[in-house]
Amino acid sequence: RGDDHLDIHYLLTDSRELKQEKAAATLFFAIKTSSNDGANYIPALQAQGVQAFVVGDSIAALQRLAAHIRNQFDGIVIGITGSNGKTVVKEWLYQLLKDDYHVIRSPKSYNSQIGVALSVWEIESSEKPTLCIFEAGISQPGEMERLEKMIRPTIGVVTYIGQEHGENFISLEQKREEKMKLFIH
Repeated sequence: RGDDHLDIHYLLTDSRELKQEKAAATLFFAIKTSSNDGANYIPALQAQGVQAFVVGDSIAALQRLAAHIRNQFDGIVIGITGSNGKTVVKEWLYQLLKDDYHVIRSPKSYNSQIGVALSVWEIESSEKPTLCIFEAGISQPGEMERLEKMIRPTIGVVTYIGQEHGENFISLEQKREEKMKLFIH
């Protein structure tokens, strides 16, 4: 819109989570799933003051944004993966490190294709973190490569790799190999 620009501070992927007081500074990613289409919520969000939207391949755009933000960050990034125990280890590390570093971490267990991107956004919206702790969870082959581009860990932690959540892998070895792609660099 001409010379106007929007000052984006918040990302939104679920219209129900809009904080009204932050609407004007929110970017909504209209994600399409097998059961719903985020684009259906754009008129209601516009009526509430949201002015910026990403439609089309929203997940890929969100991930590219996260990768860009991560590429600008030169602090320490701890990436955690495994079949279980990721959130417990993340919180344990946070408690150990928070007094010596300005730490940001994945909220809750945000470790999916969308959750990791939203977690990495915290680098942008936080006040100069020096250390980040992100979880990376996968459910099928090919997912870790996208997570690795967003996390790019400088330190890697593997909790436990077992049969849990393995229905989309042909073997435990394939699952292990996929999880280790987080540490390729």
